Amino acid sequence: MRVVVDTNVLVSAVLRNRDPNFVIRFIVADPNTEWIASTDILLEYREVLSRPKFKLPAAILDNWFGVLDDHVVLVPVTVEIDLPRDRKDAKFLSCAASACAQVFVTGDRDFSDAQKLLDTIIFSVSQFKQEVCDRPRNST
Repeated sequence: MRVVVDTNVLVSAVLRNRDPNFVIRFIVADPNTEWIASTDILLEYREVLSRPKFKLPAAILDNWFGVLDDHVVLVPVTVEIDLPRDRKDAKFLSCAASACAQVFVTGDRDFSDAQKLLDTIIFSVSQFKQEVCDRPRNST
């Protein structure tokens, strides 16, 4: 499964040890799941985590940047999706469409209107946890 993760989910995972952290750890650990991002998304991840307002120590930043380097699969964006409501968020939909991602995980409820623009399922963190992480796996 190919998954695009919104920056707000990553930030929540770093700042709090709750469902977003669980979801990110699941995506990283599951051999059947790929964390997909474009270059623009990866740059946004790094820039947002580095903001002084979060006061993240260098060791924590280095750890999370290592997670990104080791686990995010970069894809070229070949499909442009316009999201007039918030053009800076359109990059997530464009990435999902370009990578044929099955899921986009976001904490932004405004993306619900965007579902009609692509085949990728848009899940909240709790929906992804319930529908994907907590589902029993077939052991064959």
